[in-house]
Formats: sequence, structure tokens, C-alpha cells
Amino acid sequence: LPFIMGTLWVTAIAILWTLPVSLFTAIFLTENSKSWVKRVVFPALDILAGLPSVVYGVWGILVVVPWISDRLAPHFVEYSTGYSTLAAGIVLGIMILPLLISLFVELFSSVPKEYREASLSLGATRWQTTKYVLLKKTFPGIVASVTLAISRAMGETIAVLMVCGNIVQLPDSLFDGCYPLPALIANNYGEMLSLPLYESALILFVVVFVFNIASRLILRKLERNLV
Repeated sequence: LPFIMGTLWVTAIAILWTLPVSLFTAIFLTENSKSWVKRVVFPALDILAGLPSVVYGVWGILVVVPWISDRLAPHFVEYSTGYSTLAAGIVLGIMILPLLISLFVELFSSVPKEYREASLSLGATRWQTTKYVLLKKTFPGIVASVTLAISRAMGETIAVLMVCGNIVQLPDSLFDGCYPLPALIANNYGEMLSLPLYESALILFVVVFVFNIASRLILRKLERNLV
């Protein structure tokens, strides 16, 4: 249970802060930004998406962990090393941010320009057009994109392992350490060939599989309601 809950905690934190940031960034890029902004941002996203996870882990150790330990945690808890569920969620969110932005930009770009023009010609503001035309039209795709990002986030290993603390416990707060399933697999991989007691890979597969099946059922229901 501590390993499963650690995985869910870290993934939830990453999605909770990454989703609004990526959504508003994608809306800005597709609806309001200048062409030169796109020429700068899109290559930067490609570079971030291509960085090895260990680079994000080192960045987390050098920047995120000290910031949590010295600046943030003292306002909420008596002591924290910084190697925590929150640190893992921040680093993991940075890793999946380029993926979500790219998926959302592709979704919003697929909406015909005529839909926007029709909405604006009827007197709607740009924000109303974005809210009631763009987001409503692409809502099933947004759900599918978030599902894909969550599935990837659940399996991220090295970066999370480097900053999560690797403590077998049920986290009581964001500043407690945790031990997600991917970190367990990585730390014990050398022993798995001789000790058949580690079912962590199978458990991780089952968790991701069940989540994907549930999300697909929800997505199909949403698509039926929108038709």
C-alpha cells in the first residue's frame, strides 16, 4: 500500500499543477501569441521533452529539494529534508509539461477557424469563444491527453527516485518522503532475479492498466454525451 499510494500521490501532485499551466499555455500559443513566440517556444518544448530523466533528477536535487527544505517547508512543518512527495511531484510535472502542451496545441489547432469566426461574429468575446467553442469541442481530446500524461507519469523512474526520499510510509503531508512503485523496481532490480517476492512491476502494470481502462470508459461516455 505505501508504494501504491506513493505513486498516486506523486502523480496527482504533478497533474494538479501541470494541467492548468499547460492548458493556459496551449491556449495562449494557439489563440493569442505572435508567430515569433511559437518559433521560440515549440523548439524549446522539443528540447525539454528530449532531455534524459536523470537531468531532471539532478535539477531537482540542486534546486527543488533545497528550496523546499530551506524556504517552503519551515512555514508548514517543523523539519523536512526536502526529499519529499512534493519534490517528486514538481520534478515529475516539469517532465510531463512539454508533452501536455504539445498535445493540447495539436488539439486546439485542429478546431476549424470557421468555428471561432462564427462565435465572434455573434458577439462573443475571445474568452467566451475559447471557453464555449474551443474547450467544449476538444474536451474529449483533453481528457485523453491527460490520461496519456498520467500513464506516462506513473512509470517515470530515475528523476522521481532521486528526489522522493525512498521512505516506505504512507505520506501524511506533501513534505513527507514516499516510495513510488517505479523507484522500488529500480532500487531492487538486481535482486528480482533471485527473489520472487517483488511483485512491484506487476502491481504497477495492473494499476496503470486499470486506470487506462477506466479512463477509456469515461472518455467513451463523454463522447456519446457530446454527440
